[in-house]
Parts: sequence; C-alpha cells; structure tokens
Amino acid sequence: MEEQLSDRGKRILEAIVEDYIASAEPVASRSITRSHQLALSPATVRNVMADLEEMGFLTSPHTSAGRIPTEKAYRFYVNSILEVQKLTRGNKEWVREIRRRCQVEGKDVAEVLKETSRLLSATSHYMGVVLAPRFATDHFRQIEFVKLSARRILAILVSQSGTVQNRLIQTDAEVCADDLVRMSNYLNELLKGLTIAQVREKLLSEMQSEKVRYDALMKQAITFSQQAVAAEDPEIFLEGQANILDQPEFSDAGKMREIFRAFEKKGLLLNLLDRAMEAQGVQIFIGTESPILRSEGMSLIASTYMAGNDTVGVLGVIGPTRMGYGKVIPIVDYTAKLISRLLESEQG
Repeated sequence: MEEQLSDRGKRILEAIVEDYIASAEPVASRSITRSHQLALSPATVRNVMADLEEMGFLTSPHTSAGRIPTEKAYRFYVNSILEVQKLTRGNKEWVREIRRRCQVEGKDVAEVLKETSRLLSATSHYMGVVLAPRFATDHFRQIEFVKLSARRILAILVSQSGTVQNRLIQTDAEVCADDLVRMSNYLNELLKGLTIAQVREKLLSEMQSEKVRYDALMKQAITFSQQAVAAEDPEIFLEGQANILDQPEFSDAGKMREIFRAFEKKGLLLNLLDRAMEAQGVQIFIGTESPILRSEGMSLIASTYMAGNDTVGVLGVIGPTRMGYGKVIPIVDYTAKLISRLLESEQG
C-alpha cells in the first residue's frame, strides 16, 4: 500500500487524519493549507484529496465539502506515518499513581488490574480494558483450607502471579482443622511447579493411584482441591464506557445503545482480547478488523503483559477510530510493562 502514495499524498493524508482526530469535523483543502506548512495551493490539495478518495483513503460526508479518513487511512497512518509520542510529564505522574496504588499492602492481583483499567480510562479519556490472567495458564503456588463451620470449608488457591481464587466447599462430614493443615501440606508438595492446567491433570491421575485409594485423608484432599481448581471464565475489567458519550461521532442514541449492547457480550470482547494475546507487545485493531468493533467505528490499542517469562494477560484502550493513536500507544505500552514488573515482583 505504501508505494501507492507519493510523499505529497502522505503529507496531505497525515494532515487530514490528524486534523480529523483533533476536531471530529470533515477536513477541507483550505483548512489544510492554512494550518500545515505544505507550501501547496488549495487547488493542488483538492486534486490530491480527490486521488486519495479514489484510492479509498478518504470519504465525503453528504453534508460537507470536506473529507474524513477511512479505516484504510487510519491503518496506513498507524503503520507508515505515525510517530509515537513520548510519555508526557502528566502521563508519567499517572504511571507513578498506578505503581503507588498497586503496591498498597494486601491488594491482590484482581484489585490491581481493576485499578489499572480505571486509570487507563482516566488518562486516555476512552475505555480502559484489562483481561486478567487465565488461571489455567498460571503456575500453582499454594493452597490452603480454612474451616468456616462444621461442614463448610473455604479453599484458597494462590497462583505464582498472585491471583487468588476462593471456593466454598460443602462437605458430607466434619473435618478437623489439623486434618485441613495436613491436606494443604500434602497438596502443596504434590503440585509444586505445575501450571493450573497441569494441576487438574495431576489430580485426576493421583485420584486413580493405589496409594490414594487406601488413604482417606489424601483422597479427601484431592476431592477438595479439584473443586478449588475447577475451570471458570477469565475476568475482564472494563471501565469508562461513559467516556464514549463525550465523542461527537457517537451522539446518536441508537448508535450508543448498539455500542453498549456489543460490550455486554463478554464472549465477543473475550475473543477480541484473545486475538491481542497472539503476539507480544502492542497490537492495534481498527474497526472491521475485530468482531466486536465491526460496525461501531471503534479501535482497540492493546498490549500483552507478563508474569516472569509467561504472557498471562492483555490490557488496552478502546475508543473511536478517530482516537489519538500517538498519545495512547505509549500509555498502553508502558502500563503493560509496569504491570509485568509488578507481577514479577509478586512472584519473587
């Protein structure tokens, strides 16, 4: 695609995209010559804009003589023109705020990630989204059983990344506190170093072993732990949906209802975030490139985050295709690196 455009075409396309990002208004040739140092007449700019429209980079709203960028224009802009900005002093302050809030003693990973989605939204003025680590891909750290009443036990499962799962277990008979400690010790030794997915397989095979068949306490320990590691949907933290109300292209009430209905479909959003997990680093999905954003004129800037050497989740910002890519990309990238460092310190 890049060789299709002359240097003049690239400069004019860049001017149109950036003006439209700033104003949300169709961009006319005269405004380009006034606000950009192009040394071109309005007539020349109009001719180039006509060529860009014919090539599919621009479109003309019926009510205006100006042009607006298409998804093809945004993709070209992001891939071939955009110069990503450095974090501003204000954004660095925001990053320090994430670190401060996330390092409060006793705050678990879920709270950290929820706080991260809220602060991504606050600093970008769009929607912040975080996909929590999939428990099955995380590594086992420890399991503890706490007696709540005669036949009710709380199973607390902690992963290496610091994610905590609490499961309430109903028992057929009372189990004493000393036996619960012995169960925890046995399981913590048995399951050391495994991923949660491997833990599930290990428990199944262990249940069938001769040793467990003749040891009632071990059998009960495995039964309890199987309930604790039962599969469940990964958690998604989404904050700032109301920020979309501030975007002029979404002022239509019908379109807003359509957008909110789309984000209520967890499966679609999960599918999009899973796609962002397929490669490390920053990924950008524009409009029809994603199933959930297809008819909404929206984009996702996302980045994976790590726990040690493992990619465990993804975070990002969702906004209109007319979003400030140059500003948002470094925020998303730096935040992902920060969360990776926090999770690494949790492992240590």
